[in-house]
Amino acid sequence: MRLHFDRVHETVHTRTLANGLRISYLEKPGFSKCFAMLATDFGSCDACFTAEGRRWQLPAGVAHFLEHKMFEDEDGNALQKFGATGASPNAFTSRTMTAYHFSCTERFWENLEILLKFVFTPYFTEENVAKERGIIAQEIGMLDDTPGWRVYGGLYEGLYREHPVRISIAGSCESIAEITPELLYACHRTFYSPSNMALAICGTVDFDRLCEVAERLTPPASPEPPQRDYGIRSAAVYQREVVHRMQVSQPQALLGFRDTPLAEGESWLRRLLLGDLCRRLLSGPASPLYARLFEQRLITQGYSSEYSIFPEAAAAIFGGETRDPHALRAALEDEVRRCAEGVSEESFVRTLRALHGNCLRVCDDPATYVRRELSALFRGEHYAAFAEYLDGFTQEEASACFARWTESSQSLVLPLSADESSSTKGNAQ
Repeated sequence: MRLHFDRVHETVHTRTLANGLRISYLEKPGFSKCFAMLATDFGSCDACFTAEGRRWQLPAGVAHFLEHKMFEDEDGNALQKFGATGASPNAFTSRTMTAYHFSCTERFWENLEILLKFVFTPYFTEENVAKERGIIAQEIGMLDDTPGWRVYGGLYEGLYREHPVRISIAGSCESIAEITPELLYACHRTFYSPSNMALAICGTVDFDRLCEVAERLTPPASPEPPQRDYGIRSAAVYQREVVHRMQVSQPQALLGFRDTPLAEGESWLRRLLLGDLCRRLLSGPASPLYARLFEQRLITQGYSSEYSIFPEAAAAIFGGETRDPHALRAALEDEVRRCAEGVSEESFVRTLRALHGNCLRVCDDPATYVRRELSALFRGEHYAAFAEYLDGFTQEEASACFARWTESSQSLVLPLSADESSSTKGNAQ
């Protein structure tokens, strides 16, 4: 199927293979580089599910561990194979997906074959799993020593009591010790089935050939999809404040507002764009609040915000380094209440135009585009439809979104006290 999005002058080719694999190709005539990403709808949030008549409760970190192990084949390492072609490969695990990707300027078909073969051909042994445990344990140790990671993880610990979004993507040294080859094979069989996956490409390739190669190199249709369980939901935040102390020169603070989960039938892309619009209205670089916070030295140039949607959850997040976390929180919460009462037409129009421009730029950034396209594909949508949704937003709808942001939690990483700092120096010596 060939979809032309007139508002953004982009053409997307899309097809679902007989085995259920969804393929999306954004044609970019004249681009010298091609970017391909193959993803599974399986992230750290998918820890509890029922498949093939059995209920599973996974130890934290399985999706991330599986991502690490997939590059190893019986006949070598996929990274080395990519290196021989001159491609640039990588992978990531988020709370909602695991993705494998490469970019290249030549030998695209050879690289695509490497990608499809290693992702659909698991190879786990007691020895290579044990070796990977040590590598990931070191990664977990480094993450635990990273203030930005700790403050981000602490926010979800405060926002949710039971939802698996609060669990670290990498897991813990204790949880990964429970991961076995048998468990990895079971998760691969369940979640790395074509019907639970999608392939997105941005560049200049032959779409029909792309589909032919994918059909030849991917397995047949798989059994029923897993039934996922994300626990019991609570409307209230679990903790108003979560505090960690580390060796930092200035406090780091993130404030998160819980939003309502997606309703049945609600567009994922539309909600994401609305949340993005509202976070920019609240404290984007062009907002009055941003200027005020900067003048009061409550934020630095590292200040950021994001809006995220998870299974049965959604949240808007704001923060960074600050001299006074509680003053920053009070200012943001006051502005949310003000915006819930009404958003000025001038700010709304200006911010909406800026968001439209940002989304347009994404279509010329292959790496960002394919990631957003895959997230949309898993919800039955295409990212290039963003303009149609932006055209329909109103000031009243933005205010209604702010009105839902009534429950908040703040995560803090504060400097060590004098006693803690002295103790740390002593241990280092």
